[in-house]
Amino acid sequence: MTNPNNISLNISHALEFIDGHALNIPTLKILSEDGEILDGATAPELDKDTALRIYSTMRFIRLLDERMQAAQRQGRISFYMQCLGEEAAITASAAALKQEDMIMAQYREQAALHYRGFSLEQFMNQLFSNEKDLGKGRQMPVHYGSNELHYLTISSPLGTQIPQATGYAYGQKLKHIDAQSGELSSEIDNVTICYFGEGAASEGDFHAGLNMAAVHKAPVLFFARNNGYAISTPADEQFKGDGIASRGVGYGIKTIRVDGADTLAVYAATQKAREIAVTTGEPVLIESIAYRLGAHSTSDDPSGYRTKDEEAEFKSNCPVARFKAWLLKQGWLNEEEDEAQKDKIREEILAALKVAEKVQKPALEELVSDVYDTPIPALQKQYEELKEHIKQHPDAYPITAGRVK
Repeated sequence: MTNPNNISLNISHALEFIDGHALNIPTLKILSEDGEILDGATAPELDKDTALRIYSTMRFIRLLDERMQAAQRQGRISFYMQCLGEEAAITASAAALKQEDMIMAQYREQAALHYRGFSLEQFMNQLFSNEKDLGKGRQMPVHYGSNELHYLTISSPLGTQIPQATGYAYGQKLKHIDAQSGELSSEIDNVTICYFGEGAASEGDFHAGLNMAAVHKAPVLFFARNNGYAISTPADEQFKGDGIASRGVGYGIKTIRVDGADTLAVYAATQKAREIAVTTGEPVLIESIAYRLGAHSTSDDPSGYRTKDEEAEFKSNCPVARFKAWLLKQGWLNEEEDEAQKDKIREEILAALKVAEKVQKPALEELVSDVYDTPIPALQKQYEELKEHIKQHPDAYPITAGRVK
C-alpha cells in the first residue's frame, strides 16, 4: 500500500494529544562535575595530545575573553562577545571534526577557530580592524573568518548560516553521488558543522535549513547551543516544546542532546554524528545544554533580567574546571604547569593587544578594492563621495582623514 503522507500509521481509538515533551529526550553526560567517569558511561577514545590541546584552547579562550571584555570597557575596541560557559561545547565539538570540515559559526565560537590554528595575532588584528586583519576591517569585532582554516566569515544577521550550511554540505556530498544510481558511491570526505544559539532556532532560516537538509540528505551537523538566553529573553519565553532537540526529530533528523559543560560527552556525540554524516550523507542535530555565564555581548547587561544567585548557581558548573579535574586524574596535567601556562598566556595576550592597537588601519580604498574585479560605477561613485565627505569634515575622521588623497 502506498503511503503518500509519509507517516507511520499507528491507529488509536483513544482521543489523546501529545506534545514535544512526550519524547523524553535524554541528555548524554559522561563526566561528573569533579572529573570522574560516571557509572554506566563510556569515555570516548581521546589521546593525551588531543585532550591537552582541547584544554589549552578552552583556557586560552577564557583568558582572551576576560582581557578583551576589559579592553572594550576601556574603549580600546568597540564590541566583544564571550564564549564564557560554553568553552567545552565549542572546543570539543571542533576537536571531533577533521581540519578540512567546514565550520559555519554564529558569533560565540572563537574556540573552534583557535583550535583550528587561528593565532593570537590574527584575533587581535580582527578585533582592532587594522590593516593586517584578514577581513580588512570591514567586519565588526568577533566577526572572524579564515579561508585557510575552513571557517566561513561570521554574519551579523541571525541564522543566515543555517540554510547556507545545508547548501554547502549538499555540495560536499554531490561529488560522492553515483550519476546512474543517485546513491552514495563512497564515504564523504568532509562535512559542515553549523553552530547557532537556541534563539536562532526561532528564525525562519532554521526551519528552512533543517527541512532542506532532511529532505535532500545533506551531511551537515547542526549544533544548537541552548544556553538559556537569547540576548535578554529566557528560553521559556522563546519557545514551547522540549528544547531544540525535539525539532530535529520532527524534521526526521537523527538527534542527540548533550551536557554542553561535559567535554567528553560533546566530543563523543560530535564524533559519532560526523561518522553518521560521512557514511549516510544525512544531517544530524546536536543540542548542547549549557548556560551563558556572561552577558550576551558588551552591549548587554544581564543584571536587568536575571539574578546574581542564578549566575552563581551555574558558575559552580564550570566546563573548564570539570575537564581540568579529569586531566589531573589522568596524570596528564599538574597544577604548577597549569598556573605557569596561564601566566604566560596572559602576558602574550597583553603584549599582542598593545601591538595590534598601534597597527595602522586599512587604507580607505580597501573598502571597494576587491569587492568586484573592477568596482562598478555605483560603488566607485559612493567611494568618491565618501572621500569628499571626509575631506570636508576631517576632524570627524582623525584616523582616516590624513591618508585620503
